[in-house]
Amino acid sequence: MLQHPPAFIEPCFASPGGDHPPSGSGWLYEIKHDGYRLMARRDPVGVRLLTRHGHDWTPRFPSILQAVNTLKVRSCLIDGEAVACDDNGIAVFERLRQRRHEASVFLFAFDLLELNGTDLRREPIEVRKATLASVLRSCRSGLQFNQHLTNPGEIVFRHACKIGFEGIVSKRVGSRYRSGRSRDWLKFKNPNAPAATREAEEDWGKRR
Repeated sequence: MLQHPPAFIEPCFASPGGDHPPSGSGWLYEIKHDGYRLMARRDPVGVRLLTRHGHDWTPRFPSILQAVNTLKVRSCLIDGEAVACDDNGIAVFERLRQRRHEASVFLFAFDLLELNGTDLRREPIEVRKATLASVLRSCRSGLQFNQHLTNPGEIVFRHACKIGFEGIVSKRVGSRYRSGRSRDWLKFKNPNAPAATREAEEDWGKRR
């Protein structure tokens, strides 16, 4: 019997990982892009783009909406990061904040929670990602698969910082998808990325 997950599922959030990414075959690594966390749900009701708190932002990102709507599936729930990139392919948060580039915003999709009525959250992450890659194989420009790397974590993180990405997320091989803060996902942020400065300023403002 097919199990249909509820309309909104709280995302899984990465925990702070400390100074050094874990290494070994038990981990995979994704680039962390500076954008808005977004869930793309498609079901008989239509397509909805939901924020991390469940707010409906569907009208804001037409390119993502069209891409999800043309996938060759009956239903799906995709987890990802909505981004606006510069000419070098680096996500720039200010472009999102200014709201002048929303027509070109696309979703870096990194997880698949449901497909054609089947709840995939209990499947290992590597299975979910392989299935997502297959679903997105011929998708439109509003969706892009966020490929993972299996190189040593320190090397991946160092190169991510050098290029100018926000950082990386280390994800434990074999882990299920669990809503809320998880130790199976560990984030390592580039200290020189705009996101680090922005978060430091926000923390300072809260303490005033």
